[in-house]
Amino acid sequence: MLIYKKIRVGAKYIEAIKMQLGKRNLVILKGSKGYIMCGYLNLRVAQKFKDVAIKITGVSTIGQARRSYVYSCTTAAKILGVYKGQPIKEVIKIII
Repeated sequence: MLIYKKIRVGAKYIEAIKMQLGKRNLVILKGSKGYIMCGYLNLRVAQKFKDVAIKITGVSTIGQARRSYVYSCTTAAKILGVYKGQPIKEVIKIII
């Protein structure tokens, strides 16, 4: 099952995707400057492509993703001010 939502954050929007893969869910929150990804996706590849990418873990819904914290992130994300342990609500404001 695929769920796609546009979530309003102030005057802008983030795109949110949840897709079931096998027994687990893939969850992504995407802004215009970067994206937040669950553990299904590979942060090393995002780093290689110089993406602004933030990894979260232990989530299976869009709501859980929005309430989570940064597990790790790429150098490009760090340059924008993202850091390990930061609330995703703050990160969304950075990548939107």
